Amino acid sequence: MIEFILYVSNQLESKNFYQALFGKEPSLDVPGMTEFLLADNCKLGLMPNDGIAKILGDKTPHPSNGTGIPRCELYLVFDNADEVLQAVVSNGAQLISPMEKRNWGDTAAYISDKDGHIIALVKK
Repeated sequence: MIEFILYVSNQLESKNFYQALFGKEPSLDVPGMTEFLLADNCKLGLMPNDGIAKILGDKTPHPSNGTGIPRCELYLVFDNADEVLQAVVSNGAQLISPMEKRNWGDTAAYISDKDGHIIALVKK
């Protein structure tokens, strides 16, 4: 199993956003962690900034200090990427770059969620 965990400022808002993005209910939704099963061996987790800060202690800066600073991206391929783009923009995503043919061959749009995580929505 591979799991990617994003640190978020508001677990409920982020859950609602990713639920709209993936078009599915979370496989786990408890205080402190929401998970979406993306494939048989792959999950995306959402953990509140304050929750991970308790684990990290004073060994790193508080995650909320990095909110909005792009440091990675999720590159997600959809059969209906245009529809997904409309759904997530209406659910609070910021459009960074519109859907267009990219020089590497894919057609993709770039958005960010409310925490500034960069998401590429790619046409299959």
